[in-house]
Parts: sequence; structure tokens; C-alpha cells
Amino acid sequence: MPKPRRVEHHVPKSFSDKIAFGFVKSLRTIADLFFRKRYGHRAVVLETVAAVPGMVGGLLQHLKALRHIRDDQGWIRELLDEAENERMHLMTFIEVAKPNLFERLLIMIAQAIFYNVYFFIYLFAPKTAHRIVGYFEEEAVWSYTQYLAEIDKGALPNLPAPDLAIAYWNLPRTARLRDVVIAVRDDEAGHRDRNHDFANILAERPFTAPAHQGAKNDTP
Repeated sequence: MPKPRRVEHHVPKSFSDKIAFGFVKSLRTIADLFFRKRYGHRAVVLETVAAVPGMVGGLLQHLKALRHIRDDQGWIRELLDEAENERMHLMTFIEVAKPNLFERLLIMIAQAIFYNVYFFIYLFAPKTAHRIVGYFEEEAVWSYTQYLAEIDKGALPNLPAPDLAIAYWNLPRTARLRDVVIAVRDDEAGHRDRNHDFANILAERPFTAPAHQGAKNDTP
């Protein structure tokens, strides 16, 4: 698949874009009130949610490809890879933040609610679903940039990178938390760009299955 163009921020234009943007901003407000500058703990809960869309999208695209008996043009694998990548973010920050029992309960509740909400959004409005993820990842990039700033000014300790992160991102053995945050932020920027691209394709051809985009320049 061609590399997606970088989109620092997609300005919401359509009504569905504005709904997606407002939904994500509401989640951001809740996260800010609850976690404030506890970025490691924020990452644990938010990565639990972030790992849901790729799995839901991959499942529904898989079922659609079966129903229409056609190739998916790589959408399924990319969405599942996104879910796996977000899960690795979660496992990494569990090592960093060491969530307590209450936070683990919060993870379970957040995942249960968000999975069901996102499933039905994707089922009936896949463009809006991808736009939500695009905006969600915009916020993730911002949050990890703030996390990095707190580390750089000494407000948060620059701990040794967990072994899991060193192996996953192929970091040097001397890597620190700062290196991990940069790697995660780069991942989130890629997910941001890709999901905005997915939404744009679906906006241009709302009645066409995503995999049937014609010329290769139309595929994500």
C-alpha cells in the first residue's frame, strides 16, 4: 500500500466529521480530568481503548469480504496490525506505570463500553468510525508529546526502557523511557494518517466496498 500523507489535523467539514471530533474531544476532557499529568497511567487506559478499533474494523472488513466474495486489498491485515501495535503499547506502559487494582478495573469497564459502541459505529458508519480513530490518534500524538516534554524537563523520571519495548522496537539496550515514548508517538502518527486516509476514501465512495477502489491510487 502507498504511504499515507501526513495529516497533523484533519479539519472537520462534514456533519459526521464534527460528530467524530466532538466525541473524541469529550473523551479527551474526561481523560484530562481523571489523569492530569499522570501520563503513564493515562497511556495504560487509553491504549486499552486504542487497541479496539483495529480489531473491530478488521473483523467487519473480513466479514464484508466474505459476503461479497472479493479481496480486501490489504485493509484487514493493516487494521489487525494496528490493533496488535496498540496492544504492544499497552503492555509496554503496564511495565512503566504498574496500574493498581482500581485502574485495572477501569480498563475492563472502558474496554467493554468502547468495544460495543465502536462496533455499532463501524457497522453502520465506517467512515465516521475511521474518522474517530484519526482524531483519537491526533490526541494520542499530542499526549505523548506532552509526556515527552515532562520527561525532558525532569518532572517525570526517564526510566530504563522495558525489555519488551527494547525487543519490539529494536531499541538499543541502553534505551530509556524517552526513546520508548518517541517510538510510540511515531506509531500513533502513522495510525492517525492511515485512518484519516481510510475515512477519506469512504467519503469519496460511500456506496463502494472499501476494497474495490479501482485504480491503485484510490486504495489506502
